[in-house]
Amino acid sequence: MKIQSGRYKGRNLQRSTTGSIRPCSSRVKKSLFDIVSVRMELEGIHVLDLFAGFGSLGYEALSRGAEKATFVDTSVQSLKSLKETAAELGIESSVRIVKRNVEQFIKTEKSSYDIVFCDPPYSWRDYRALIREIFKRGLLAQDGMLLIEHSNRYGFEDEKQYAFHKDYGMTRVTFFC
Repeated sequence: MKIQSGRYKGRNLQRSTTGSIRPCSSRVKKSLFDIVSVRMELEGIHVLDLFAGFGSLGYEALSRGAEKATFVDTSVQSLKSLKETAAELGIESSVRIVKRNVEQFIKTEKSSYDIVFCDPPYSWRDYRALIREIFKRGLLAQDGMLLIEHSNRYGFEDEKQYAFHKDYGMTRVTFFC
């Protein structure tokens, strides 16, 4: 798994051999950043990567100019990989790694972010509650974007902050503003 663009283009993300983490595919990641970069300047922004896994989306954002990235996950393998990637890229000061349940993190976090990437397991029990809590707690900065990756079986067009969605086979990414 590689960073696709920006100052760290071509650099590998550290990852373990665990099969329990489902990283964002290269095709989806490229498309997401093509969409986001048309709608917002990435230089200097702060991003939040929930259910971070190996940090593919957060590290891609840092490579493309984001100033800070916060990664949240509970997996020991993920946390180790996130730390190794930050060290390998020499950007430890731009990275915050949080070992915490995402729902607990959302309820206690005081910062707001320009982009929130959220890639819960496809078996996640309540996407709507997750979306609503992110907005309720003010995690999204004014003019920010929330991107949720999920199965294309779910639709959130009736949510107040829904903007649009994009399908990639069985995967759907829904954008909220």
